[in-house]
Amino acid sequence: MTGFIVHNESEQRVWQALSGQSYRLPLFLPVYQPREEVFQLAAWHQTPPIEGIIVNAFFLYKQRHIREQLERTRSLKQYLGFHGLVATDSGAFQGFTRQLFLSNKDIVRFQNAIGSDVIAPLDLVTPPGDRRTIAAAKLQATNKRIVEALRLVDRRLLAGVQQGGRFLDLRHQSVCDLMELGITYLAIGSLVPFFTTNHDLTFIGKVIRDARAVAGPQIPMHIYGAGDPSELPFMFAMGADIFDSASYGHFAEGGWYMTPYGALKDPGPVLAGEFACACGVCTSQSIHAVFASKDELAKHNLWTICTTVERLRELGRATPRLDAYLEDLLEIHQCWFPKSALRASWSGLND
Repeated sequence: MTGFIVHNESEQRVWQALSGQSYRLPLFLPVYQPREEVFQLAAWHQTPPIEGIIVNAFFLYKQRHIREQLERTRSLKQYLGFHGLVATDSGAFQGFTRQLFLSNKDIVRFQNAIGSDVIAPLDLVTPPGDRRTIAAAKLQATNKRIVEALRLVDRRLLAGVQQGGRFLDLRHQSVCDLMELGITYLAIGSLVPFFTTNHDLTFIGKVIRDARAVAGPQIPMHIYGAGDPSELPFMFAMGADIFDSASYGHFAEGGWYMTPYGALKDPGPVLAGEFACACGVCTSQSIHAVFASKDELAKHNLWTICTTVERLRELGRATPRLDAYLEDLLEIHQCWFPKSALRASWSGLND
């Protein structure tokens, strides 16, 4: 059975996957989309190393030649040329904006057949605008699909996905239901619409803390779509363990340069000596050249996220060192972005 091993001397948390491989937590899974260059991983063997990725199974499934190749001749890891942890997404988010013509059974069976380490059911995305009756109906439908998926998964790990939209009591009930089903990997769904450019942690903080209180300390908690290095430390401090995102590419497309203290649209703080990046991209060329290239920005951004996660591993959860790190982050962040809600929302969550 998967679970945490807590080393008391360092407060480090280690999760053992069903494959038998162990992973230090927190863990970041970059989104890998083979057909889009901006989403290509900077390098499989970069420093810090990329230990796991997440792939959209729906995009693989809908291309018949790829689907048949994966089902008959090559495993997912062979196809990707990557042998770390590979989680898959069911296409649920795409189903929010289009008709998938896909059943929960089919996509779960596909993920199981191709060798995904963590399988996602076809849950129903619940955006903030959904009224209570809709959110409750989607929660129940998602639970039914999880029950169905549990019968189909063989020697793989199924993510139990929390839903409930903007209603905290529904999200609380969702996690309670998942624990009754015996879920051993908790994924927090539909939080992406609540991530704001103003870094307001209030709602997502309440969701994460309540889910951790219900699930207990032994269950890994995955926040779907989280990938801002200035927010991940706070999510980790509140109980989250695993994150995935294509943010490194999305930010680069918009011309944003990630730092641990917030993303920059211009190199002012770097030129002023307020921040220096040690990644290979930034140390091999001028900062202006980095800002001028989406590909270079994507590589830098990925390195920044992975480095932030590695730093959190070293600090541990609920330690004075983590508290000091968060305070330093807040001080610089608020200096650079005085209108940000990060400090106020964090203080409000801890009052």
